[in-house]
Amino acid sequence: VFEESAGTYLPRQLVAEKLTEIGEEIPEGFGRPEMGPISTGLGEIYQFTLEVDPAYQDQYSLADLRTIQDWLISRQMALVPGVVEVNSFGGHIKEYEVAIKPENLNAAGVTVAEVFNALESNNQNTGGAYIEKNHQAYFIRGEGLAKNKTDIEQIVVKNQNGSPITIKDIAKVQEGTAIRYGALTENGKGESVGGMILMLKGANSKEVIAQVKQRMEQIESSMPEGVRIKSFIDRSKLIENTTGTIKTNLIEGGLIVIFILVLLLGNWRGGLIVASTIPLSLLFAFIMMNIFGVWANLMSLGAIDFGIIVDGAVIIVEATVFYLFVNRKKEGVNSLENRNQMALKAGREMMNPAFFGQLIIVIVFLPILALGGIEGKMFRPMALTFVFAMLGAMLLCLTYVPMISALFIKVPKKQKQSWGDRVVRKVELVYEKLLVKSLKKGKWIILSSVLALGLAIGVFSQMGGEFIPQLDEGDIAFHPILKPGTSLSETIETTTKIERIIKENFPEVKDIVSRMGVADVPTDPMPMELSDVIVTLKPQKEWTSAKTKEELVEKMKAAISIVPGVSYEFTQPIEMRFNELLTGVREDVAIKIFGDDLDVLSKKAQEVEQLIADIDGIGDMVVEATSGLPQINIHYKRHKIAQYGLDIQSINDLIQTAFAGKKAGVIFEGEKRFNMVLRLEEGNRKGIEDLENLFLPVANGQLVPLKEVAEISFQSGPMQISRENTNRRIYVGINIRNRDIKSVVQDIQNRLDANLELPTGYYIRYGGTFENYESAKKQLLTAVPIALGLIFLLIYFALKSLKETLIIYLAIPMAVIGGIFALWARGMPFSISAGVGFIVLFGVAVLNGLVLLNGLSELKGGGITNLNERIIKGS
Repeated sequence: VFEESAGTYLPRQLVAEKLTEIGEEIPEGFGRPEMGPISTGLGEIYQFTLEVDPAYQDQYSLADLRTIQDWLISRQMALVPGVVEVNSFGGHIKEYEVAIKPENLNAAGVTVAEVFNALESNNQNTGGAYIEKNHQAYFIRGEGLAKNKTDIEQIVVKNQNGSPITIKDIAKVQEGTAIRYGALTENGKGESVGGMILMLKGANSKEVIAQVKQRMEQIESSMPEGVRIKSFIDRSKLIENTTGTIKTNLIEGGLIVIFILVLLLGNWRGGLIVASTIPLSLLFAFIMMNIFGVWANLMSLGAIDFGIIVDGAVIIVEATVFYLFVNRKKEGVNSLENRNQMALKAGREMMNPAFFGQLIIVIVFLPILALGGIEGKMFRPMALTFVFAMLGAMLLCLTYVPMISALFIKVPKKQKQSWGDRVVRKVELVYEKLLVKSLKKGKWIILSSVLALGLAIGVFSQMGGEFIPQLDEGDIAFHPILKPGTSLSETIETTTKIERIIKENFPEVKDIVSRMGVADVPTDPMPMELSDVIVTLKPQKEWTSAKTKEELVEKMKAAISIVPGVSYEFTQPIEMRFNELLTGVREDVAIKIFGDDLDVLSKKAQEVEQLIADIDGIGDMVVEATSGLPQINIHYKRHKIAQYGLDIQSINDLIQTAFAGKKAGVIFEGEKRFNMVLRLEEGNRKGIEDLENLFLPVANGQLVPLKEVAEISFQSGPMQISRENTNRRIYVGINIRNRDIKSVVQDIQNRLDANLELPTGYYIRYGGTFENYESAKKQLLTAVPIALGLIFLLIYFALKSLKETLIIYLAIPMAVIGGIFALWARGMPFSISAGVGFIVLFGVAVLNGLVLLNGLSELKGGGITNLNERIIKGS
């Protein structure tokens, strides 16, 4: 993971240089390390399957569908700007298979190596320059490529006593399929073929998806009859939902603010002037976002608060209206010259609280801009957008608002009391009575406020915590986990059964697709016993089985628990990838145990699972499988190998060719290319006895079975070795439900500290979103006090009074009371999002205090010396 400032291509170059160096140290016969596509874990923007019409079901095999996917869809889709990779899933990759019959091979006295060499050297074209004749150049072209099965069958392997032995004599040439380590099933109907489109890092997802869908429509027209493309994950739906939410919030928020302004200012022109600063501030913010490369999304636009944006304009317009009303009986009150003077006076007097108040709100966002890592990446766009909007509002208050007020605000000679005025007057009367009583009981109010603050702090200390509130993506993802070493066919059968149960019992489900094992581009490698199941749901208004998503998940889990030998983890598609990007695990919380010995790590992980199983809030729990992979081990007897004059490399090559298959060339079908692979026929690679009876050619022309030179046995081996920051590790993954992450992790830490003993050199770390919550909290605890110090200085510069500055500063802790009790009443834990809300609240509380004290100072200057009278009138 590189720092954000490193960009995309420099890190790739540095890694590529290092990989070349590392590759030279890796022994021969192993794969070479290579980088994945220039995408991120969240670049999976569009996933689809190929659906065959029931009338054409018998016409297309899984190999045919995979060929359509690889050679028709993937190639055309790769040309779409912003698409970096089209990853294919499921089906069978077609091959031309030369399936050796061991009895025929042995009878003819031919070795596997000879067959391979014959195939390799009899499948090539050549060029022989050209010959000049009759003033023309005739190019020489030797066509030796095999074009079909008949051509392959006629290749000569050996000439024995004048009789040619061909491929047809010792092997069966057929259309086969590559050995696979992954598959795709759909809607309980069995296997299917599909693909995933990965977006280039930094591309605009909305634009790329639109182009992908457009290209899909074009591809659809050239698809074979009876086959169609069906999307099951389309990121544009989530984008539409979130941008739709933002649009609704912005429009509704704007209308509410406009309505209240017009109602409470008692002057519809004044209300509209203030309201006009909303679109203008937003326009300024959008221009700045474009310049600084800030994207418009749920985080950046979702936090814009129009109430705060219009604060400064409200102060200036309200003062302008007030001064005009005070002088409404004078001659020429509505003349442009008088209105200019009133607007200038209001602007001068109110600019101090309006400007400083808005500047304070900008400053309170500095702690958010100081966040680093994932939390910074998430919250900085929001802070920048808000700061841009506030700067726009400040510029408007300095220039546009006084000018437009002078132009448009007029007052009638006779004041008509509007409905809004009557409402405000009634509220004022009630408030005045309460204020007069409050001033008489000042000590009790201070005491009760301090007690309320103490109670709020007590509630806060018991409150849970999480990184960010969960975003409902609208779909469900879960992992069925079978025992280690489960075969692919068994996993396919199990996922099909699970899909059928869900599809039959839950009408809310639109589609259900399961992906297991490894795809062609292993961006998300999984063992064959692990699956990603994506459940796409119909709109919530159509649900009948459950009212909430949590209820639906619990009912699904109960329904599929009847399938034996399977454990489950439930999450959401993007959340799963997001968690994986944060800590390399799919779950909300990862308890990582670091150490040297895999057996000790596995044992301690099992112990952790037993110790914490009953902690409240743990929804699903899984221990990373590191051992238990069934293997057939071949242990060579070196003295026997020496006796027969064999070498290990030749034996390994023979085993690999016989069972895995070895590519001996390529067969072209027009533009399509298919591998020509040599291996034993399927009936001779079923069991351990086929391995034991694999004959090896020795120097004197005899054949020796493999069991003669090696011990062959069933054993259990390691499944995978995970490392993090150069250390071996194992993890226990936990998904949290109906409780906050911080409390659950604290309970886990307390339980493990008290009951788990680790050997020397072994240690535990906690990962997942909890890690980001802790990191962000630590950064905010440093940055917030600095911002509060800056606010203190600004207030002091605005008021030039330490006493008044402290009075305003008291508004900050007092404002927190309502926020804490609001979270508590909703049953919501403290999150970094809530922390950002509190930071904004500090700015608003200070702005209100600044305006009030500024008003009291003006009254003092106007000759009202009695403090109580000044407070009542000013408030």
